[in-house]
Amino acid sequence: MQLSVSGYNIEFGDAAEKLAKFLEDKDYSTISVLVDNNTQLHCLNRIKDAISPHNVITITEGEQHKNIETTKKIWSSLLIAGADRHSLLINLGGGVIGDMGGFAAATYMRGIDFIQMPTTLLSQVDASVGGKLGIDFSGLKNLVGLFHNPQIVIIDSNFLNTLPLEELKSGYAEMIKHALIKDKYMWSDYIANNIWKDNLSNKHLRDSVNIKRNVVIEDPYEKGLRKILNFGHTLGHAIETHSFNTDHPLLHGYAIALGMIGESYISNKVQGISTLELEQIKKYILSIYKIDTIHYQDIESILSHMKHDKKNKAGDIMISLLQTIGDCTYDIKIDEGLIRESLEYTLNA
Repeated sequence: MQLSVSGYNIEFGDAAEKLAKFLEDKDYSTISVLVDNNTQLHCLNRIKDAISPHNVITITEGEQHKNIETTKKIWSSLLIAGADRHSLLINLGGGVIGDMGGFAAATYMRGIDFIQMPTTLLSQVDASVGGKLGIDFSGLKNLVGLFHNPQIVIIDSNFLNTLPLEELKSGYAEMIKHALIKDKYMWSDYIANNIWKDNLSNKHLRDSVNIKRNVVIEDPYEKGLRKILNFGHTLGHAIETHSFNTDHPLLHGYAIALGMIGESYISNKVQGISTLELEQIKKYILSIYKIDTIHYQDIESILSHMKHDKKNKAGDIMISLLQTIGDCTYDIKIDEGLIRESLEYTLNA
């Protein structure tokens, strides 16, 4: 299975086979593979025989390491391995590996080729598609980055067998988002069947990726329509960033799940999404995600983080909202009072 995006393909299937086919007519001077401790242990063996002599760069897993210091280590490892402008970097891992590895590749010697090979559900349906790359800086998520496309994205559902249940749930939040913003029939399928746990298939992955693909093709640099992909993320990123400063940091998808409840509430107040749809969204999300580490006393901290969101404009908080399930709009200015109200609604859910 294959989807085409501007300038590259997204391939679905056996990772080693797809990688070997991609490399057969290439002549890279060096090949490096970026992994974290988990993907080195569980995923590297699946592809290493498909690669000629290569250099393995291992970093510590976790969003807290997606920073300039780790990026320096990647650049240094590439330099030590003799990587030049004719080299390749394969990013084998989740969203942190893809974001930071792509950023390191795109900036090393003004840019070398890289491949995204996502191994988590979150990165397969979201982070690996669209060319967004970056690192966190000064405590703010993805503050430094750029748009740059990989040579190819290879999605192998077999990698999902290595994931704990919590990581699958985290990735599934992005699939929920795709359905809510663009496909009411997909949403109906999700709520009628236990997709995330028992029935996740290559077709579900492809259909979810295809939603993001179509949006990215129409708006590659997030000047308009692509902003709908931020649904749930303005609140969600602020909740996630706040949680990093506590003893209970949230996985990305869990924070986005809360963000989608809050932004659905705002959609109900501003855009007219029905109360019935709002309650359906809240009930379904809470049936999967149990989060009891964010409380009322955290609201002011969350609001403070929202004021630094890179989607803001002239100090105004701008978010994407549902008009109905399957139809999303963007660039809606929201006042602080309504945001506080939405957080109270979310935390009282």
